[in-house]
Amino acid sequence: MLLLVLFTTVVAVAALIVGVVGLRRTTTGRGDVDALPEDVVGLRQEVAALRAEAKGALRHLGLVRYDAFADVGGRLSWSLALADDGGNGVVLTAIHGRSEARSYAKSISGWSCSQPLSPEEEEAVRSARS
Repeated sequence: MLLLVLFTTVVAVAALIVGVVGLRRTTTGRGDVDALPEDVVGLRQEVAALRAEAKGALRHLGLVRYDAFADVGGRLSWSLALADDGGNGVVLTAIHGRSEARSYAKSISGWSCSQPLSPEEEEAVRSARS
């Protein structure tokens, strides 16, 4: 038992030493601009290009689940809004009844739709926008 305690103590001290040495190495180069790689400008341009490309991605999501009919439970009906940063995208809706299911897709532009939206679809768009 004493051997196990001694071994655990040695391992803990070794881990502490490795952690301190690693911390010293990371803190010494933080304020030194000359320590930065030469291709930082290229990396910044790459990040800017990726951010510009991501603006068109469907990154905003809003999902509302509900019971469309009183005799069907389980909140199997749903409306899903998917939009990019400008509010352009689509609202998908699936209405599940006892004997059938229907699905709808409506396009949105600037967070609004040219077709009438159900209250659940409007809630999904609001959720995606926030």
